[in-house]
Amino acid sequence: MVQATQHRYIVSDSSILNGEPIIEGTRTPVRAIVETWRMGIAPEEIPQGMPHLTLSQVFSALAYYSEFTEEINHYIELNRIPDHLIDPLVKD
Repeated sequence: MVQATQHRYIVSDSSILNGEPIIEGTRTPVRAIVETWRMGIAPEEIPQGMPHLTLSQVFSALAYYSEFTEEINHYIELNRIPDHLIDPLVKD
């Protein structure tokens, strides 16, 4: 079941990523946009790496994150790859 949020383009669908907030019409979670932004990629550049997204969708995801930081940080942590599983050649 799709649940709209107060943020345009952001929905939760219990059949996609267990209800994690995503961009409407995609399987792209808000956390993916936030993590890209946290790596220093400007919001205006994110659609270059995720061409299925519009700049409006990117800004909506970041606005959602601004309001629901704890929730999205929780999803980021849940999906983090444990250090012991990362090849040492990739870490640094």
